[in-house]
Amino acid sequence: MGFSDKIAIVTGGSRGIGRAITLSLAKEGATVVLSYKSNIQAAEETVNLSKEFSGRVLAKQWDIGRFQETQDVIADVEKELGKVDILINNAGITSDNLFMRMKEEEWDKVIETNLKGAFNCCRAVIRGMVKRRFGRIINISSIVAESGNPGQANYCASKAGVIGLTRSLALELASRQITVNAVTPGFVATDMTDALTEEQKKLLISKIPMGRVADPNEIASLVTYLASEGASYISGQTIGVNGALFT
Repeated sequence: MGFSDKIAIVTGGSRGIGRAITLSLAKEGATVVLSYKSNIQAAEETVNLSKEFSGRVLAKQWDIGRFQETQDVIADVEKELGKVDILINNAGITSDNLFMRMKEEEWDKVIETNLKGAFNCCRAVIRGMVKRRFGRIINISSIVAESGNPGQANYCASKAGVIGLTRSLALELASRQITVNAVTPGFVATDMTDALTEEQKKLLISKIPMGRVADPNEIASLVTYLASEGASYISGQTIGVNGALFT
């Protein structure tokens, strides 16, 4: 797809969907900076897995929920690598609880990472993208942003906010040839689904028309396309990858 001259940032790029996106872009020749907050082992594993590809993967540790820290780290990336062409806002956390019992800190920490983190990263890269009149921003939302989910009011609100951010930014940046899109995965084979009991997995799969959860690479392939030159006229869209769930 022609990524050999492209610099990408993938937040939460060391595990699950983020790892699949990081490796997919590296396979296409991109230089990818993955962010991680604490799991250095997973970050190093992802870097090692990328060594068979033509692209290069670098791991940087920072908290995307912190505004100034994010500005400083991404400024250092631009200084070191010259630019940032592609931003994948993938990092996300959950802190589930029934709304009546949800603590303020449970609400705040999910919003801080999932929504404010996307804001922080977008603010850090947009000025350079506008100057170069090129950019690809792909925000990983969730199917529950549109459906809701009991016990996940904080997560659903954060991911719905990501969709609103996507649409607003797409309108603001279209004249500068910067595309902004959201991807809403359904249920994916990640650490979150692996933690379910067999009974819970069977119940979950029974609700999916395709009869299975997604492989992270199925999300990554769409994200990689949206980051490519070929997707230059796709912007402001929310695209589901969900096996026909809730269709």
